[in-house]
Amino acid sequence: MRALVTGAAGVVGSHLVEALLNRGDEVVGVDNFLTGTRENLEPFAGHQRFDLIEADVCDGLAVDGEFDAVCHLASPASPADFGRLPREILRVGSVGTLETLELALRSDARYLMASTSEVYGEPTVHPQPEHYRGNVNTVGPRACYDEAKRFAEAAASSYARSFGLSTSIARIFNTYGPRMRPDDGRVVPNFVVRALSGEPLVIHGDGTQTRSFCFVEDEVEGLLLLLDSDLPGPVNIGNSDEVTMIELAHLVLELTGSSARIEFGPRPENDPMQRCPDTTFADLALGWSPQTKLRDGLARTIEYFRGLRD
Repeated sequence: MRALVTGAAGVVGSHLVEALLNRGDEVVGVDNFLTGTRENLEPFAGHQRFDLIEADVCDGLAVDGEFDAVCHLASPASPADFGRLPREILRVGSVGTLETLELALRSDARYLMASTSEVYGEPTVHPQPEHYRGNVNTVGPRACYDEAKRFAEAAASSYARSFGLSTSIARIFNTYGPRMRPDDGRVVPNFVVRALSGEPLVIHGDGTQTRSFCFVEDEVEGLLLLLDSDLPGPVNIGNSDEVTMIELAHLVLELTGSSARIEFGPRPENDPMQRCPDTTFADLALGWSPQTKLRDGLARTIEYFRGLRD
């Protein structure tokens, strides 16, 4: 099929581009390189079935031909971006989503929207199933991202109801792996880069807060299964194996062989204490579950960051 992928130079976006090309699809990637990196797309430079458009999806897309699929993954996604790029995050979640929905509607294409576990906010239900409506602070420091994604979900659902567009919503939980930026700001690259440099690993809080990390290749496999289905979603695409931040820090130190120390700092406002997907629906409806253990995925991620340093 012919697919358009926004946010193509991001971590998940570039791996999705790769997976689509590997199965024989034609891909048009779109990125304005606000947070994505050109290096992530270098492996596909010159590929006969890949075209890159450097553009801001919010400004509309002048693309030739029709598409079978439109995958909207564009958005800064790191907590470090929430204070730095709030307008851009809000705009791509609202205007960018509407622009890509219109593009899909013109082609009668299947539409895949990358939402986030952030729509659950500081959850009062654990683990979080898709029917849980969340506990979000709409005026907090994370609100630009939380509300942008909640708007995007509402927009995709409205286009499905009003115009019969085939839409799907994937709620992505913490994803990690090769092609993350060293200065990404999320916990895995933070810990790995500091461990390799011998700098202290800083845990924000007492280290008992938990996350559930999904290796990027597993994540993309789940996204493709959802894209190829007729499920509207939302569907949690993430790993249900939960780990505390102190456990993660010790594992990174072990795998890097680093003697860096662990330090503790203040926990950010509205930073969830627990975040873990209920993936029962993805398992039953898509036959999908992540296969990569955290230790193995981290080892591959560390190898990638070592390569950048070298």
